[in-house]
Amino acid sequence: MRTGRLIGSGRSADVYEIDEAWVLRRERGDWGDATAEAAVMRHVQEHGYPVPGVRAATRADLVMERLPGPTMLEAFGQGLLSASEAGLVLARLLRRLHAVPARLSADPAVRVLHLDLHPDNVMLTPDGPKVIDWANAEEGPPGLDWAMSAVILAQVAVGGGPIGDVAAETLDALLDANEDQVTDTALAEALRRRAANPTMSEREVELLGDAEELIRVVLGGH
Repeated sequence: MRTGRLIGSGRSADVYEIDEAWVLRRERGDWGDATAEAAVMRHVQEHGYPVPGVRAATRADLVMERLPGPTMLEAFGQGLLSASEAGLVLARLLRRLHAVPARLSADPAVRVLHLDLHPDNVMLTPDGPKVIDWANAEEGPPGLDWAMSAVILAQVAVGGGPIGDVAAETLDALLDANEDQVTDTALAEALRRRAANPTMSEREVELLGDAEELIRVVLGGH
């Protein structure tokens, strides 16, 4: 498939302009499967969940709706969103996602999980927030999704970067909205998966111990 202007890059994929309505996201490696991702996106969209529309997918390429507006992470820098508001938005998006029935499993305790829901994967469009990057999506217990978002935020919070304080406040608001979901079992599994993620740098993996400690401190304070 022909690509247009490069308009964005992530850890494992690049996004190209097709026209005003559509973009192409192309994987750089061979570990993703855009066809499986597209199936999940179509499923949750059919149940009213806010995601980009999907036009076509192959293993490496995903053609999807072009969304106007900044990511939640960009909105922090533009003064459009506070950290506490961001945490509440993430919490609402998680609760709403876990209200969607699983696509494959018949177990009522199993739900669709995003497993990478953080401020850079939420677009703030004129129609409201929409969730992007479903490459890690699976089906399983909702608590794992909450724990994964908490771990990602905590890694940034303890990393000493320019948005560390914002990430910590966002984490606090997220867990305050539904702390009971982050059980010891869910947290341990989220930490294990994060450590095994091939896109993690050595430094990011080293931060997981401090991230876990921060999450436990925040949970203990609620």
